[in-house]
Amino acid sequence: MSELIGSTISQIRSLISGKQVSAKEVTKTYLEHVKRNDKETNALICLTEELALQQADTIDKKIAAGEDLPLAGVPVVVKDNMCVPGYPTTAGSKILSNFIPPYQGTAPTKVFDSGAICIGKGNQDEFAMGSSNENSGFGVVRNPWNLKKVPGGSSGGPAVAVAAGFSVVGLGSDTGGSIRLPASFCGIVGMKPTYGLVSRFGLVAYASSLDQIGPFGLCVEDVALTLSTLVGKDPRDSTSIEDPFGKFNTKNFPKLDLKFAQDLSKKEQSLKGIRIGVLKELVGDGLESEVKAATENSIKTFRDLGATVEEVSVELIDIALPVYYIIATAEASANLARFDGVRYGVRDMDAKDIVSMFTASRKAGFGDEVKRRIMLGTYALSTGYYDAYYKKAQQVRRLLKEAFDRAFEKFDVLVSPTSPTVAFDLGEKTDDPLTMYLSDIATIPVNLAGLPGISVPCGYGREGLPIGLQLVGQQLSDAHLLTVAHAFEKANSFTSRRSPLLETACVR
Repeated sequence: MSELIGSTISQIRSLISGKQVSAKEVTKTYLEHVKRNDKETNALICLTEELALQQADTIDKKIAAGEDLPLAGVPVVVKDNMCVPGYPTTAGSKILSNFIPPYQGTAPTKVFDSGAICIGKGNQDEFAMGSSNENSGFGVVRNPWNLKKVPGGSSGGPAVAVAAGFSVVGLGSDTGGSIRLPASFCGIVGMKPTYGLVSRFGLVAYASSLDQIGPFGLCVEDVALTLSTLVGKDPRDSTSIEDPFGKFNTKNFPKLDLKFAQDLSKKEQSLKGIRIGVLKELVGDGLESEVKAATENSIKTFRDLGATVEEVSVELIDIALPVYYIIATAEASANLARFDGVRYGVRDMDAKDIVSMFTASRKAGFGDEVKRRIMLGTYALSTGYYDAYYKKAQQVRRLLKEAFDRAFEKFDVLVSPTSPTVAFDLGEKTDDPLTMYLSDIATIPVNLAGLPGISVPCGYGREGLPIGLQLVGQQLSDAHLLTVAHAFEKANSFTSRRSPLLETACVR
């Protein structure tokens, strides 16, 4: 059954519908692959074997009864900041190591209802704070292309799960690049949808105005199919968009639904008439030479496909990084105040009073990066500094969004490298937080403006490590963005190349 490992959604569905394999056989094959190989990558915090086998039995019965499920029998790994009842939801933190949620998040519910099978909970940077997945309370995650390299963060676990063949798709969350950066480093496709397109109910919050759930896949089509099952208004999330492709879709972008996703492979590959803007501030100094070369080759590909390509400058994009780290840490300091050992999570049992219990529980439960960001955010919100930092950052955020709007008056899609570098060594940047933060320089502006962004493989750099290209669209242009990304993907063969760990598993 090793040929199942590394399959796409359409391949899994075809095998199951053709009675060549059952959902349970698929599930057992992927579970065995995880058990055999995850000791090398540490991609999963928790294996959900009992749940997976139960879901597989249910799906096989539904298929036998004639039901057509869009993700029937497709293994998925869910980032461990999304609630799945009966299993720990730790958000990568020791402070939640004993927390088992009594309810399920909306995003996991939607993919499970669509037939996906939960293989496990993906490792991550603690509370989604990090760019390398070295901040987890449950050990670092290793890149399947080179086990000495980082996989990117914070959604490194589900990204590695897809790249290593532990699952077909993954669910991650993206606050400042936490889906797109791991996708780039791991040589797969990862998408952050328009803010509000996917419900955040059941997601452990980091920065609520920036967080967004999105999918990983081996190809653009898999990302589109998974995302089409996730979209929609959720009454339990006030930030989810009511009728996103109806009255709010003033520019009449294509509706991102299951039919669109299923028809994606039939779409014409030509991009004639599409206007591509290359983000000038993100393709200059600071790029590794291989990343720059891959980006230039990608621009040529777009031109060959018929698109018009020009450079564009987006005002204030060069100061998005400090703006983000003021807003995100401020929101984090408020969101993480609830983790105090009172209602749930780890509690210091030796404390003599409630104040010392708060202090001791948080000191023991939180890692260094989380403490750093809480302190930064608390400072930015404190009396005498609120107007100078947080308020000013929000004002600049609005100006940045308006700058993007002006760019989209001339261009349909904006492009840049997903990261200035390929995956770096484990431990290379852990002692220099500011250098680490620069890994997200290209992705952060997209979150600040609430725009959809996708990373697709576009080449290989030093040591054969993957390089990602970021495509950015207007709000609610997610389907259009996927169409452009799919055309680019089909014009080259980068997504057909697999990580060494996955190739070895397929041969076995």
